[in-house]
Amino acid sequence: MWKYASSPLAGKITVRGFFMTRKIIMNEADIKRTLARISHEIIERNKSTKNIVLIGMRTRGVPLAKRLAANIELFENASIPVGVLDFSLYRDDISSQNVPPIVQSTDIPTGIDGKIIVLVDDVLYTGRSVRAALDAIIDFGRPLSIQLAVLVDRGHRELPIRADYVGKNIPSARNEEIQVYLTETDNVDEVAIIPEPGRED
Repeated sequence: MWKYASSPLAGKITVRGFFMTRKIIMNEADIKRTLARISHEIIERNKSTKNIVLIGMRTRGVPLAKRLAANIELFENASIPVGVLDFSLYRDDISSQNVPPIVQSTDIPTGIDGKIIVLVDDVLYTGRSVRAALDAIIDFGRPLSIQLAVLVDRGHRELPIRADYVGKNIPSARNEEIQVYLTETDNVDEVAIIPEPGRED
């Protein structure tokens, strides 16, 4: 059963000409609590923060990576490098797009050889974005390991990729949309699901 939450984005929206109800499934408190848990899991799994580098996948993976780093610094009194990764040119659908991709900057502030890389993204879906991000990372060096942290796993994988740290598993239909909104990019913290046109359950 869906729970409705009060939010600046709650209520009816228009998608492809249809009016649908935005269903809020994570609010600001949920996201904060979830990121705190993931931060603890990263610390526990790796035993030490010494070689960890957090790399946010553009766009919303970047503020999530920064929040995780801030949590780890608070919990462990240890500063964690945070990088920004644009993987547009590594996507496997680039040749089928009519418009060239908009390439943004990549900024990885430290060498990654021998480091534990934690890739951070907002939603894990088919796995194709993560595959592209992995190819992009390998071009920067040879890390000791690469782990994946996502706020939401919505299923429907097309590649054999799974996250090491998952905030919330949200089963969804392929023609539904899972949208993550963050204060840094959208002025609000929440996760919403938008049903396909004509469906209101």
